[in-house]
Amino acid sequence: MNRLFHASVAENKQLIKNHYLLTLRPLENIKKPKPGNFFMVAVDNGLDPLLKRPISIHRWLDGDFQLLYRVAGKGTSILGGKKPGDILEILGPLGNGFPLNIKSENIILVAGGLGIAPIFALAELLRKRNPSLFCGARTKNEVLCTDELKDIGIDPVVATDDGSSGKKGNIVNVLKEHIKTSHVTDNILFACGPEPMLKALSTLAEKLNLQGYIALEQHMACGLGTCLGCVVKTTKGYKRVCKEGPVFPIEDILWE
Repeated sequence: MNRLFHASVAENKQLIKNHYLLTLRPLENIKKPKPGNFFMVAVDNGLDPLLKRPISIHRWLDGDFQLLYRVAGKGTSILGGKKPGDILEILGPLGNGFPLNIKSENIILVAGGLGIAPIFALAELLRKRNPSLFCGARTKNEVLCTDELKDIGIDPVVATDDGSSGKKGNIVNVLKEHIKTSHVTDNILFACGPEPMLKALSTLAEKLNLQGYIALEQHMACGLGTCLGCVVKTTKGYKRVCKEGPVFPIEDILWE
């Protein structure tokens, strides 16, 4: 199957301020994405902006698929204005997703802000294994997808910096307390979110000897590994987020 394809916009719904859920209907057969894979989306047919935007898979709906994105610049602002019936050029699915041959029965999923996008895809796939899911945000107005998670049988633990929703404080501290009180020793961790959260999770994982995987959020130009614009430093040298990632073993990343 050709990874370059066209898709029709079925819906482009605003969820909260500056955050949209885009439902796309491929006009050709495409490979089914795995949690952690991403697509490079051309937001317009012209040359400005020139580059496609990387957006991770949020949900696969028996052929249709959903992308969760935040309007943060010119390209995503254009995407926010797309209407049903508009046609987009898309490349993907790309990258290496989360490993799915999970032996541990104690699965912990952690999402910070927009990091819920790939974590939701993983949660939906693993829902019969009763994963524990932790969602962090700055305020209640930035908490995403809690109702949808409950619809698939997962009741997330929510924490906000200001305490306006769920527990007050940092989601990593909330997770640390959960692990401490649960007395479970074979947890496996999957996470996506802002860099400070992932860095804190890496420190926690090292301290508690946790196995885990993280999906990195990184600016990309080509999405195919040729431009080397998204490299990160790892214990195995510099790796491309778009090609060797975006999912890496949590212990592999060397944080600056």
